Amino acid sequence: MNLRPGRAIVAAAGLVALAALGCTDPTVAPKSTVTPANIFTDQNSYLSFLAKVYAGLAVTGQQGAAGNADIAGIDEGFSQYLRLLWNHQELPTDEAAIAWNDVGLPEMNTQSFTAQGNMIVAMYYRVMFQVGMANEFLRQTTDAALSGRGVASGSTLYTTIQQYRAEARFLRALSYWHGIDLFGSIPLFTEDDALGTIPQQATRQALFDFCISELNAIRTQLPTPGAALYGRVSQGAVDMLLAKLYMNAGVYTGTANWSAAMTAVQAVIGGGYTLAPRFRNNFMADNNTSPEIIFPIVFDGQRTQTWGGMTFLMHAACGWNDGYNAADLYLNGCWGGYRMKPEAYNNYAAGDTARTSFFYLTNHTVAMPDLFDFRGGIAASKFSNKTSTGGNGSDMGFPDTDFPVFRLADAYLMYAELFLRGGGGSQATALGYVNAIRRRAYGGAAGDITGTQLTLPFVLAERGRELLFEAHRRTDLVRYGLFTGGAYLWAWKGGTQAGAATPVTRDLYPLPANELIANPNLRQNPGY
Repeated sequence: MNLRPGRAIVAAAGLVALAALGCTDPTVAPKSTVTPANIFTDQNSYLSFLAKVYAGLAVTGQQGAAGNADIAGIDEGFSQYLRLLWNHQELPTDEAAIAWNDVGLPEMNTQSFTAQGNMIVAMYYRVMFQVGMANEFLRQTTDAALSGRGVASGSTLYTTIQQYRAEARFLRALSYWHGIDLFGSIPLFTEDDALGTIPQQATRQALFDFCISELNAIRTQLPTPGAALYGRVSQGAVDMLLAKLYMNAGVYTGTANWSAAMTAVQAVIGGGYTLAPRFRNNFMADNNTSPEIIFPIVFDGQRTQTWGGMTFLMHAACGWNDGYNAADLYLNGCWGGYRMKPEAYNNYAAGDTARTSFFYLTNHTVAMPDLFDFRGGIAASKFSNKTSTGGNGSDMGFPDTDFPVFRLADAYLMYAELFLRGGGGSQATALGYVNAIRRRAYGGAAGDITGTQLTLPFVLAERGRELLFEAHRRTDLVRYGLFTGGAYLWAWKGGTQAGAATPVTRDLYPLPANELIANPNLRQNPGY
C-alpha cells in the first residue's frame, strides 16, 4: 500500500465493515458484519479496527462519498464529523456565515439554535458514535480478549496492540473534549461499563477529570513526534490536547489552571515541531510535509471520499456566481456557501499578505446585508487542492488536503495568552513566538509588535487572523467571555445585521431533544 502514514491507516478502515446504527447509544456496541472470532486473526485486523476509529473523523460510512452510512437517519454529507465541528465552531462567531437555507443551518449563523436543530443533533451523534467505536475497540483488546485469541502478553503483537489501545483512548478523549466544549454535561461511558446500562449524565468536571487522567495515562505509551507518524497520535498530540483542556479549565470546571496549560504547551513547543516556511503550506494537498502540523484529520481524494470534511471546506468557500475559477484550487466546481463576516475581514492589516492572499474580493462586498447572498461577505479559500509545488491533488471532486486539528502556531499563541494570564513563561519568549508567526505573515519584520502591544485582546485578534476557519473561534470567544452577551457584537449575532446581545446560556449548545426522551437520566442545559 503506497500511501503516506496517515492515509494508510485511514485506508485500512475499509477492512472492518460496520453496519449503520439506528442510534448512538454508547451502551450498545457498534453492529458489525464480522465477529471477534472471524476478524481478529492477525495484526492487520487490529490495525483495521483502529483505522475505523481514526476514519470516523473523516468519513461517514462504508461507501464513499455516501450510501452505506455508519449512523442511520441523518444526511451523510451534512453530518460528517469535521463539517459539523467546523459549523459549530465558526458559524455562530465573528468569522463565518453560510449562505444556505438548509434546515438547521441558518440558526447556526445567528446563535438561535434549538434542541431540535439538525446540526445540533448530528454533532451529538457523531461525538457519541466515536466514543462508542473507541469503547468497542478497547473491549476487544483487553488482556483477557487477547489471551483468548492466543496473543501472549509480552509478544510483539501484544506490545503493538497496547499502542493501538493508547491511540484509541486519545481519540475517545478528543471526542469527549468536543462534547465537553460544545454540550457541557453528557454521558460518560467507557469500555468497562456493561452494555445495556443506561448511562448517567456526567458533570463537566467529571468529564474533564476523565480526559486529563486518560491522557496522562497513555502519554508514555505513545511515540515521540516524527514525520513517520504523520496522521497518527504521538506524545505531541497528547500534550496539545492536555493544553487545550487546561487552557479552558475555567470554562469547563469553574477553576482556571493556566500553569498546567503552560506546562503542556511548553511540552508541545519542545517536541521538535517548526513553523512551515510558507503559511499556505499548512493548507494544501501536500500539507503532510509541513513540519508544523501536530495532529491532522487525514483526507485522500481516492480513499476518503465524503461530501463533508475538506470537500465541504473547499467547494463551499468559493462561488459559482462571483467569477471565481475553481480550477485555481484544482476543484471541479464551487458551491457558494461560507464566507467571512465583516469583523473577520476587517481584522487584517494591509501588510498581512500571506494570510490574505486567498481572499477573493471581486463581486463581493465586505458588508453582509443578506445572509443568503454569498456575495455579501468576502470569500476566502484558505484550503487548496493544489500542492505547494504547483501540482494537483488526486481528484478534483474530493481533495487530498488534510485538516490541521493542532499545529505549532496555535501553541505559540497559546503560550503568549497563558503568559499574559499569569501561567508562567516570559514576555521575551511570548514576543518571539508571536513575531515569528507575524514575520511569516508579513514576509519580514514589518508586522513585529512590542511588549506594550502584547495584550490579551491582541492575542485574541491574532488568533483570529492566524487560525481563521480552523474551528477554534467559538472556544476562544467563550474563554474570553465574548461569545455571548453584548460586550462584543458582530454581523448577525443575535439575528440582526448590526448584531445584538445573546444570553450567556448560548455558550453551550442544547442537548438533542430526542436524547432527553430516550435517556431519562439526562437534563437539558439551562436556557433551552
